[in-house]
Parts: sequence; C-alpha cells; structure tokens
Amino acid sequence: MSGLPDILERIIEVKRAEVAEASRKTREFEAIARGARPPRDFEAALRAPGLSVIAEVKKASPSAGDIVPEGFVPAEIAGSYEAGGADAVSVLTDREFFKGAPEHLRDAASAVSIPVMRKDFIIAPCQIFEARALGADSFLLIAAVLEGPELVDLMELGRSIGMEPLVESHDADDLEKALSAGARIFGVNARNLRTFEVDTLKAAKLAKDLPSDAVKVAESGVKTPSDASAAAAAGFDAILVGETLARLSPAERRDAIQGFKGGA
Repeated sequence: MSGLPDILERIIEVKRAEVAEASRKTREFEAIARGARPPRDFEAALRAPGLSVIAEVKKASPSAGDIVPEGFVPAEIAGSYEAGGADAVSVLTDREFFKGAPEHLRDAASAVSIPVMRKDFIIAPCQIFEARALGADSFLLIAAVLEGPELVDLMELGRSIGMEPLVESHDADDLEKALSAGARIFGVNARNLRTFEVDTLKAAKLAKDLPSDAVKVAESGVKTPSDASAAAAAGFDAILVGETLARLSPAERRDAIQGFKGGA
C-alpha cells in the first residue's frame, strides 16, 4: 500500500517474498489447521473481569534491537507468563526484522493452556492456516497494511477455522477501516509508525471512538502499573506487553504481571 512509513514498506516487501514461498504449502497448512484441536477462546480471555494481560514472546525489534540476546526459549518464556497470571500470549514470528520464527509459535503454544496469538505482518491466507497449524488461537491483522476488502477476507478466513483476530489500528483512518470490516477485538497501538514514538494520550482518544461492546487492547507504552491503570481508565479491556516482560527473569515476570493487574 502507498503512504506507509519506509520501515513498514520494507517489512511488507520482505513479507511478500516470504508469502510467495510459503503459499506453496497453503493446502498442507489448511489440512493440518482444520484437523487441529479446537482453538482456545482468545476473545473470552480478554473479556474476563479486570484488566487482561497479553504477554509477548519477543526476541528483538527494529526499535529496541536485541531484547533477549541470550537464553531465548519461547516455551519457557510462555510458560512463565502463564504461571505469572497472564491471560493470553502473543508470539512474534517475523524472522527478518524481529528475529522470530514460526517454530517459536509452535513451541509456545504447546507449553501453555491459555490462548496464543500469532503476531506477524499477515497479508495472505497461508499465514493464517500456518498459524492455526502451529497451534495459534488468534492472529494479528494490521489495518494500515491491508485494504478494506483484504481485511474482511482475512478476518472471515480466520473465523472460518475458529480464530477471532486482533485488528490493530494506529490512527483514526485505521480505526474506521477496522470498524467497517466488522472487527470485534481492536488493538490500538500507541506507537507512531513513522517516528516510533509512543503517544498513549492519542491511543486513549482513539479508544473512545470504539463501540462499548468492543474488546479494546492497548498496545505499546505500558511499562508500569500506573500505565496499566491509565489504560484501564481509558476504557481498555486488555494490555499487550512485550519488551518490559521479555527482559525480566521468570520470577520477576510474575510480579510484573500481577502488578499490571493490581495497578488497574
């Protein structure tokens, strides 16, 4: 799509090449996906009373560099998140820019009993079938990188195999696109795609434009219990926390997750 920030344009160019290769396995992924265990209810986990926490398995990012340079074991990290009280897990699977991998999703999903979301730049059906085949219960769709009809098609495909996606918006245009597509779980990312700066006040304003019955997830900028309290006060049902939790030890993660929940 035209008008995307340079970094996002580069990511999507690489992703298109990856998808061209992976699409050859679409039928294989679909067969495994349709024969897999029923997905865990991601939406219900986020609608639970109180502020829900989606804890992210994340090795690196373009803005932060290496987050977990040594000892990165997705299954152990995901397990520590569940033990700490997280309501769901998000797993970065992008190789080129986030040093993730599809197998990280497989390992994390097999280690926990709470819902797991594939976080990637999803632009094609093969990625959704692959996510389900690897054990994902939900997946991320980024409104900024998809046209309206594409967003609808990918959302409906996920629903056809039991997965409700989290649809991420960065601005009012994204939000309108997500609303028009019929999204039910809305992620509002406070990070500016052009500058990578975080503006939680802008995110809170966007959240107020969402329907009262929508599931609202605050993404980026939640690092402390007071940040979690502010997100809850702004009407968010859940927070997605990556870098802050990933850098901690297993014992510290439990305290941090409980702090987020208590802070709300």
